[in-house]
Amino acid sequence: MATDPDSLTNCRFYEEKYPEIESFVMVNVKQIAEMGAYVKLLEYDNIDGMILLSELSRRRIRSIQKLIRIGRNEVVVVLRVDKEKGYIDLSKRRVSAEDIVRCEERYNKSKSVHSIMRHVAEKTKTPILQLYEKIGWPLNKKYGHANDAFKLSITNTEVWNDVEFPNDVVKDEFVNYISKKLTPHPTKVRADVEVTCFRYDGIDAVKDALRKAEANNTQDTQVKVKLVSPPHYVLTSQCLDKGLGIQLLEQAIKDIDASIKGAGGGCVVKMAPKAVTGEHFGDLMLCVILTSLQNTTMRSYKHLWTRGRKKTRKSLVTRICQSRMTLLKSLRQCSQWAMLSRESSPQ
Repeated sequence: MATDPDSLTNCRFYEEKYPEIESFVMVNVKQIAEMGAYVKLLEYDNIDGMILLSELSRRRIRSIQKLIRIGRNEVVVVLRVDKEKGYIDLSKRRVSAEDIVRCEERYNKSKSVHSIMRHVAEKTKTPILQLYEKIGWPLNKKYGHANDAFKLSITNTEVWNDVEFPNDVVKDEFVNYISKKLTPHPTKVRADVEVTCFRYDGIDAVKDALRKAEANNTQDTQVKVKLVSPPHYVLTSQCLDKGLGIQLLEQAIKDIDASIKGAGGGCVVKMAPKAVTGEHFGDLMLCVILTSLQNTTMRSYKHLWTRGRKKTRKSLVTRICQSRMTLLKSLRQCSQWAMLSRESSPQ
């Protein structure tokens, strides 16, 4: 299928019209037949390709539906290319796990670039093929990938010096949309520690040690300490540079350790500082809420049990059972909410 030169939405991702032999490409399965599977090459403007039945798996094929499904994206390797007839033979069984990771990473970058190109083409009514020829493919040659050049242009405008834009309207739309779409977001970093001190003034010593973690906070770099359940505490930080966030938490842990050991206590790192996603923070807050509810409920029941009579204690057993059921019901509801929020959150 030839690319329409005046199209605003459809174009191949790369300068070459056909993939090279032994290169890895992303395809979408369209039809499964007796001879194999018919696919579309997503990075080459949906040109047709075929995965022969013998190239689907190294093992004996008992059910082709378990190996490949219609509508699913697959990473395959190019075996043969007939440019005159337009035949492209592909293989799935010759692809390793490392090849899949590299191909998916390149495809995601190219898809991000294509979404930017398509947006600018539709806004400025400029053919998308022209944008690729003047902007996308030259940046691929110079920077390895246009996506890397786009990210670099946010902090270094010299990227655009050698680019020939069709007009100023296209340039302004490119710069504005890239700064809006590719501006880096803060990375969340988390660490788990257990801080204990069994001396007479142990509680104050733990509080002072945890305050040390927040002592060096600035407007741009902040460390926050959350209580899960004694002696379990969570240290969190958000910053644009993941490495900087990890260094902040490592230094905070050192400050806590030095302070609590000086008071005769101890600090144990349960989870070293690492970058986490939003769902980890949702799980953390869920754990904090449920632990707080359970601790508060059991303290009140213990007070009634020690001071109550026989009748009071019998009714108390019933209330404890009901409370446990309520907690379990709340846990199930919170878990369902967490799953829904993860599914609805952007990938």
